[in-house]
Amino acid sequence: MSNELKEVLNATNALLFCEEELSPVFCKPKLIPLKSVTLEKLEKMQNEAMEIMKRMEEDSNEAIAKVNFS
Repeated sequence: MSNELKEVLNATNALLFCEEELSPVFCKPKLIPLKSVTLEKLEKMQNEAMEIMKRMEEDSNEAIAKVNFS
């Protein structure tokens, strides 16, 4: 036995084909929201809390002003 490798398939008994070049396939872009619904809810709650705090500060300032003038 020889240690050389013998070619088993050659052009006459093998299946030959042309290579195809792969090109990128672009999908339709998907739009994602800049802010999630949860983030919008949290911001709304925070804004409402800030408004309540401002009203409470204004009310306390008015009460202090009334006490000082009395």
